[in-house]
Amino acid sequence: MTALAPDLVDLSTSLAAARLPNPVLTASGCAAAGRELEPFSPVASLGAVVTKSVTLAPRAGRPTPRMAETPSGMLNSIGLQNLGVDAFLAHDLPWLAERGARAVVSVAGGSVDEYAELARRLRDAPALVAVEVNISCPNVEDRGQVFACDPVAAAQVIAAVRAVTPEGVPVLAKLSPDVTDIVEIARSCVDAGADGLTLVNTLLGMVIDPDTLRPALAGVTGGLSGPAIRPVAVRCVWQVHAALPEVPLLGAGGITTGLDALQFVLAGASAVSVGTAIFGDPSAPARVLTELRTALAERGFARLVEAVGYAHRAKIGDEHRPEPTATPPRRPFWRLGEEDL
Repeated sequence: MTALAPDLVDLSTSLAAARLPNPVLTASGCAAAGRELEPFSPVASLGAVVTKSVTLAPRAGRPTPRMAETPSGMLNSIGLQNLGVDAFLAHDLPWLAERGARAVVSVAGGSVDEYAELARRLRDAPALVAVEVNISCPNVEDRGQVFACDPVAAAQVIAAVRAVTPEGVPVLAKLSPDVTDIVEIARSCVDAGADGLTLVNTLLGMVIDPDTLRPALAGVTGGLSGPAIRPVAVRCVWQVHAALPEVPLLGAGGITTGLDALQFVLAGASAVSVGTAIFGDPSAPARVLTELRTALAERGFARLVEAVGYAHRAKIGDEHRPEPTATPPRRPFWRLGEEDL
């Protein structure tokens, strides 16, 4: 491929029916509804803002401490703190709409009925381009089982949300990597009506404070995010795209640079979410977008969509792989003679 000028690269993409000007979104929970990012770069310049997960009723969240730093990442146990869907509809979505931003609204609930009611409340909401269903929440109807870890429970939530969501608004199922077979969960969600998938949510982790000799988080366990989980997230995108190549994927997990984002795109993601990096660099989404455009141009991609899943093409006949260099087998060291030394 011949390198191109970055400004010649077409970054437009889509997540099912949601047409986006570029593939870089925020990640749910890392920038609320985007107000914190506006002083650093216009939220309308991003592909979309993925809002913090909203619930039916206001939630105070878990007790502090809620966050702990880890090597190359962060552990959090916020507990879905938010003001509830009524306040969200009254203040946050109108604010995004006024600025011309696109909103992917993340919803979370403790039962199938709660998810369905949230989706109902969002009908005809301003700025809404997609609904992201955070099914990595405990299922209170099943003794705390997480929806995303059970293909049947996950499908029930997605089917309920899809049934009350307008046809032109895609429903994205946000999946957990804490499962044995993520393709099984992905296929179950798609069969239930998911238009696309977000891969992945945080990994369950834990930190123990060596001074207090107790768990560092009040909630004991929390979600691990940041660069530490990126290889896991890329693997999940790769596996799901290989199994379900026609399903749009939103990649998330440890993206801090444009080259990180490119990995997800090559693995099969049509768009990416930048999350934990925002805490150290509020301009990270805009920077990643610029860097991704340059990375695509340097590799000769005139359009982002040409790069989606490109890494899988190397498997077809191995035509993109270099021929291996033949080397004679090495003898065990105890059989080496003087001529080998």
